[in-house]
Amino acid sequence: MRVPRPRRIVLLVALVATLSVLCCAGSATAVFLGFYNESNNNSKVDSAFGCGKGGPINPDTKMPSIRQYGAAQIRNAAIIINTGSQLKMPPRAWVIAVATAMQESRLTNLGNLGSRNDHDSLGLFQQRPSSGWGTPTQVMDPVYASTKFYDKLKTIAGWERMPLTEAAQRVQISAYPDAYAKHEPVATQIVNELAHGAAGALGSSVTMVCAAAGQIAASGWTVPVKGAVVGSGFRTAERPTHQGVDLIVARYTPIMAAASGIVSKVKCDEDHQGRHTCDVDGYPGKGGCGWMVEIQSAGNIMTRYCHMVQRPFVREGQQVTAGEVIGRVGTSGNSSGPHLHFEVHLNDDRSSAGAINPVPFMKQQGVPLGGEG
Repeated sequence: MRVPRPRRIVLLVALVATLSVLCCAGSATAVFLGFYNESNNNSKVDSAFGCGKGGPINPDTKMPSIRQYGAAQIRNAAIIINTGSQLKMPPRAWVIAVATAMQESRLTNLGNLGSRNDHDSLGLFQQRPSSGWGTPTQVMDPVYASTKFYDKLKTIAGWERMPLTEAAQRVQISAYPDAYAKHEPVATQIVNELAHGAAGALGSSVTMVCAAAGQIAASGWTVPVKGAVVGSGFRTAERPTHQGVDLIVARYTPIMAAASGIVSKVKCDEDHQGRHTCDVDGYPGKGGCGWMVEIQSAGNIMTRYCHMVQRPFVREGQQVTAGEVIGRVGTSGNSSGPHLHFEVHLNDDRSSAGAINPVPFMKQQGVPLGGEG
């Protein structure tokens, strides 16, 4: 490992000192943007950073191994993605289409299932010839079936900003309209693997440019605040119980939902003395998250947003879309300066057991925190 030059050390110390004025419990540690060290050699992780510039891989080449799916299933996903690319559909459409086929057929080109069949549903998307999707031979052709899916998706106004499950349902008209959501995380991974990180590209554009701060990536995620610097990190040696990261921005900076979902919690979090005093600035050691919001999103992922300056703009049970403003940055609760404390939890687990490091997670979604590369 190369030792920094003395001048760089001075600059590093200065930056840490600058950031140390902010954190939820006193001391802060600067987190220099990047991935987990143990992930640096993981090709599945690295594939998320190309933003689709290399284009989709050829379905006739050897397919990568992805979770519980075999080579034939992943090849069908590659056909779906390639078809979307040829039709000039943006990469968000690819994620939606792959997730839909995962739910409808497990990416298998299903023929007539007899008594187990849903009427005359066939193919990757379980399209019904009797409903006008095409002849049985046509809908059993993965390219034709994918084209029909994308053609219908294009007719839905605003599909690019819809939660994946809503956009898919508008096309499919399924008896299980919420079933598509659970496939979004793996569909994102598949698109990244088969299209050089395209799930990190700007989701509404066909130019394959990386999503910038505040823009929605094809993964359906965006950074929660623009122009932030990552301050105190996740479970550092100094703060092992810090379950998120502090994003340092100015007071009143808009806070956006990082992904579409349902608002599950809005409250003024009580401090160590049981007080609900969130309309005033907090201080280190006070305790509590201040004004806070929690959002449940696809894949049983929960995001938490703390220390808002005033009552949040959303209510419990409200559906929000990625990029929707839910509040403004403040310093309420256990805090010593304006910032957003941001957490990501798996399995809808609100406890510390469900918390994961938001920095690598958001980088995998194609929306690095704090302007990281």
